[in-house]
Amino acid sequence: MTHPLDNIFWNSLNGPHLRFSSGSDAARRYAEGFSPIVGFPDKLQPDFDALAAFCQPGDQFYCDGWTGAAPQGWSVAFESTMYRMVWDAPAPAEDEAPDAVPLTAAHAGRALELATMMRPGPFGPRTIELGDYFGYFDGDRLMAMAGERMCAPGLREISGVCTHPDYQGRGLARRLTLKLVRRMLERGETPFLHVMSTNATAHGLYLRMGFRDWCETPVRVVARVTI
Repeated sequence: MTHPLDNIFWNSLNGPHLRFSSGSDAARRYAEGFSPIVGFPDKLQPDFDALAAFCQPGDQFYCDGWTGAAPQGWSVAFESTMYRMVWDAPAPAEDEAPDAVPLTAAHAGRALELATMMRPGPFGPRTIELGDYFGYFDGDRLMAMAGERMCAPGLREISGVCTHPDYQGRGLARRLTLKLVRRMLERGETPFLHVMSTNATAHGLYLRMGFRDWCETPVRVVARVTI
């Protein structure tokens, strides 16, 4: 029996985040404006023909687990591997970031600007609507942020973790991440996250914080092309 984390893209898009998605029983994507992520009920045999009906030429999406040849009408723009990690430690004893600011729609532009600069993963102008996001500001400048993205019953993803280069080394992202961990555990949810396998620094930090590797999985960015 598979675990919901083994196909979390689909289990989120076809589950709790169904209202944020478009697609069918064969393929789903986050709706335009949200994170460009797609999921399939069988991620090893993705139905790109079904997905094509909900895409436009030039659209790009992240998918995981699949390593086959790109079908007609699609190309692979990027491929690598990433770690899926789950929390495996006691709950933080206290809120590590009590002074963090909850991010709202009014902060969407600043969040997207920081994510575009730091590239913490697939991020869109409406991504912060997918869960609770928190940040630290220096005046109007967003120094760091972290928030919630994909989910399934009993599981919640920490995502969008990044810090502006001018403010790195202060532990801001770490504090925000632990704040989210504590909140999730209080709700009875297991925190999980993704980190690129090439990002050894971030991977090591998450291991020291209390996460463990669940799996290492292929990750690709696929692009819809004109036939």
